[in-house]
Amino acid sequence: MENTNGGEVEAPKKAGVRRGLMQHEIFEQATRLFAERGFAGTSFQDIADAVGLTRPALYHYVKSKDDLLAKLVAEVTVVAATDIAEVAQRTELSATERIRDIVRLMVRHQGEQGERFRLLLRSEADLPDSVAGSYAENRRAVLRSLTEVIEQGVAHGEFRPVTPTVAAFGTLGIVNWVAWWYHPGSQFDLDAICAELAEQAVHSLAAEQGRPASATPLDAVHSIRREIDRLEGLLKEA
Repeated sequence: MENTNGGEVEAPKKAGVRRGLMQHEIFEQATRLFAERGFAGTSFQDIADAVGLTRPALYHYVKSKDDLLAKLVAEVTVVAATDIAEVAQRTELSATERIRDIVRLMVRHQGEQGERFRLLLRSEADLPDSVAGSYAENRRAVLRSLTEVIEQGVAHGEFRPVTPTVAAFGTLGIVNWVAWWYHPGSQFDLDAICAELAEQAVHSLAAEQGRPASATPLDAVHSIRREIDRLEGLLKEA
């Protein structure tokens, strides 16, 4: 009797594990096909063939290509936007430290999930409206986080008097090609890439050593005037 009861309990558990494994395999194969052929160029039948299921059987696990793509967008962009926002809000850290940590985080995301990032970039024009809205909002959230940290860095004199939004786009530009040229197992070490690109981002923003950054354009004008006055004084002494 005990064996029978145990079997009754164990059977649904095993079925749940099998279903989870199959859903994972479907997701991985769909991601690969979307990356290779684009979202529009991949059919539901292509996904069924890749996992060894019939098309009707595939419907037991997923409703549509759109559902698979929505899960992909959520897994890549929502997680990234949330993690970046958490770092950006750590005001106990300097703006320099937060930019460094954010860039490291973004580079690692792209390095570890390169195929998924490439898929999203290649399929932007084909994203269904429901998925495109979420994708765009998460990208805006990342841009906002970066812009806010850069604004704070300028205000505190850590960064040069840059235009924060433009500088944020520039920082994203440092990161966004990683998914295309880095591949796990290549000659490049991901930890080293994270560190190097983070330092490049910080260096592109940092105020010149020995000279505080100006918080506003007017401060920059005053700084230039002081330099001119100093030079005039030196010329008079010469």
